[in-house]
Amino acid sequence: MQNRSSVVPREMQNLHEKFRYSPGVRAGNLLFIAGQVGRDQDLNVIEGKEAQFTQAFENVKKVLAAAGATMDDVVDMVSYHTDMRDLPLFIQVRDRYVTNSDRYPAWTALGVAALAMPGLIAEIKCTALLP
Repeated sequence: MQNRSSVVPREMQNLHEKFRYSPGVRAGNLLFIAGQVGRDQDLNVIEGKEAQFTQAFENVKKVLAAAGATMDDVVDMVSYHTDMRDLPLFIQVRDRYVTNSDRYPAWTALGVAALAMPGLIAEIKCTALLP
């Protein structure tokens, strides 16, 4: 018997409908979070690097919360960056969200040529172990 369901926070319903994907998928006790970027619920790209990174993490938190989880439940994180020189600032923002030193996730940062929309500079994809 397969135990799989979509996780769609209320604020992301338009993404689910417009782009036909799930922001998160729960499979058993794992939550797979699709890449989250720095755009608001109206799909507007957030201006400013720090603000965009912050919004991307806030979007990750929304998917986690919709599944009953928190950042402490993230076991793996992959971030994609259009400019790896932004990594120190990204780490500063990440450290506001990933705070439990006993539960740091595995993390991989990758440089990419572009993301899904013009103006996006980072994307965060996570896997969480659900409580």
